[in-house]
Amino acid sequence: MKLSVAYYSLEGNIRYVAQKLADALGADLLELVPVKEYPDKGFKKYFWGGKAATMKEKPDLKPYSFTPDDYEVIVLCTPVWAGTFTPPFRTFLNENDMTGKKIAVVASSSGGNTVKCIQQLKEAAHAESLVAELSLIDPKDKPTKENEDKIKDFVNIILGIN
Repeated sequence: MKLSVAYYSLEGNIRYVAQKLADALGADLLELVPVKEYPDKGFKKYFWGGKAATMKEKPDLKPYSFTPDDYEVIVLCTPVWAGTFTPPFRTFLNENDMTGKKIAVVASSSGGNTVKCIQQLKEAAHAESLVAELSLIDPKDKPTKENEDKIKDFVNIILGIN
């Protein structure tokens, strides 16, 4: 089974999880990198990131190589911004037709609810099915056994191990 883990990470929490998942799944790893990076500190971080997410912006991404049909399962990993997924994923989904694909979704927040974000990402992907979902709170910055167990369970679901 060929898998891909696509992610966008501003502060490194999602990068941490995406790399762990790619290693555990033997998956290809794809980082989405906006041409113009978002501020990562202070008021500007929340203002520009929140505005971009709320306005459903589609920033230009640095070149990447990805063909959805090459993969049986595609894992989409995003932090939650203003209750939804990040603008780089909006661009990625606009550029790649996921219709009929099996996806898994990972959403990370600093304590807020990820349910809305996961549902919106699934709908935006037009995926056949959501094979697994994973909700984490600051997995890199605040590591816990609970987060590590959730990651392990997520991997097992994708690999078909129950």
